[in-house]
Amino acid sequence: MSENHQTLALLLFSAFIAVTLGITTWVSRNRRGSAEEFYAGGRLFSPLENGFAIAGDYMSAASFLGISGLIALFGYDGMLYSVGFLVAWLVVLLLVAELVRNCGRFTLADVVASRMAERPVRIAAGASSVTVSVLYLVAQMVGAGSLVALLLGGTSDAARSWTVIGVGALMVVYVTLGGMRATTWIQIVKAVLLMAGTIALTVLVLVRFHGDVDQLLTAAAERSGHGRDFLAPGLRYGGDWAARLDFVSLGIALVLGTAGLPHILSRFYTVPTARAARRSVVWAIGLIGSFYLMTIVLGFGAAALVGPDAVRASNAAGNTAVPLLALDLGGGAGSTGGTVLFAVVAAVAFATILAVVAGITLASSASVAHDLYASLCRRHARQVSEVTVARCAAAGIGVAAIGLGLLARDLNVAFLVGLAFAVAASANLPVLLYSLFWRRFTTRGAVWSVYGGLIPAVLLVVVSPVVSGSPESLFPGADLQLFPLQNPGVVSIPLGFLAGWLGTVTSSEPPDEARHAETEVRALTGAGAV
Repeated sequence: MSENHQTLALLLFSAFIAVTLGITTWVSRNRRGSAEEFYAGGRLFSPLENGFAIAGDYMSAASFLGISGLIALFGYDGMLYSVGFLVAWLVVLLLVAELVRNCGRFTLADVVASRMAERPVRIAAGASSVTVSVLYLVAQMVGAGSLVALLLGGTSDAARSWTVIGVGALMVVYVTLGGMRATTWIQIVKAVLLMAGTIALTVLVLVRFHGDVDQLLTAAAERSGHGRDFLAPGLRYGGDWAARLDFVSLGIALVLGTAGLPHILSRFYTVPTARAARRSVVWAIGLIGSFYLMTIVLGFGAAALVGPDAVRASNAAGNTAVPLLALDLGGGAGSTGGTVLFAVVAAVAFATILAVVAGITLASSASVAHDLYASLCRRHARQVSEVTVARCAAAGIGVAAIGLGLLARDLNVAFLVGLAFAVAASANLPVLLYSLFWRRFTTRGAVWSVYGGLIPAVLLVVVSPVVSGSPESLFPGADLQLFPLQNPGVVSIPLGFLAGWLGTVTSSEPPDEARHAETEVRALTGAGAV
């Protein structure tokens, strides 16, 4: 990329970082320092504000960079991510949002522990939440590295590594200083910027093809090298039975995983009432739905205007398709319009990554402090406050995410998020639904449900083609592959539900009917909710 691209994009990066650090500093001077302030922002946000923040949390680098890149490379099969991410919100709206707001306080474990023995349930749910969050963070780190590598020439491993480290350091600053309130306002600013940038690119793509979507799809198919097969199922997931089953596995994980993501569930606690939580999700669905429709246009636009070969040459996983599309729409390399549009899109993508990693880090540090620390170190809880532990946990999680991000830097970010969704749907969703809707559910069932989904999901990923056994693996020189699918959801999600049922029916502990009735009333009416 030219020096003009680098200078302008770096200036825009710096401007966003300066604004967000300003927000964080302002919030840190006006906070009360309580757990409610740090974890939930004082529960002072309106449904509109929280809806934008939820959308900002959800529309990640996987959405903006990864999905468009997969569509540009694989056409129809890449659209599965757009459809799955969007449909998942119907599950959240109908089954989770209002009930979680009424039953919980800060984390997923609060919902389950409201009718179970707290210590084992909090340890299990906290461990699961941290695992999911770290996997999700890795995807954002990979997106940041790909973006800045493109900006600085596309081949600098050192630049990618230092970018990952820089993003990790910034996310720790946002969380430790500003907590949920600063994170929420950063999400709102980022959502506005991302929607504006996506709308502008979509309009420019459609203008280039005179508003004719059929012409856009035809041009994408012709340039793809696959002809009409580019617009039909099977290019990525249609080779053999394993590829087709992988397609089903990924779809299930995407649709069910959102309801188990810790950083999404924590957003429902930032509003004052359950009705406000439900209205927040309605706002979020409108924003997210329109955004994912536009990612389809951007993906096929990149295939038609940039071409899959050029996208692969820049980044084998397709993570740089949208910045390259912006460069072409602006007039091409060396043009003023291309320079400006590329820099703006790169800055918006970087803002997206910074905002999302802040939200995920906050949710995972809350799980460490509120669930793991409070359960394991109860005797010493008064010596060090939960908020202090959460700030220290943010730093530790940042280090772990940086290390894994450096290791996985050649994988597609949407694909990495698919793994996080599979683990969330396997470990968190079964215990959440059982706790809310099954009267006989017991503590053993809750613990078995979490570990029965979490452990198989992680182990299946370790022995899958993701880690070894193929040229695209994390360790291409090794071969530990025993499981043929890249996404474990089709196996691990049923195992999570099965383990929860088996733990309950074999438990000697009688179900607490009174506590379930109390939880049910609180979930449905809000009576007694925090």
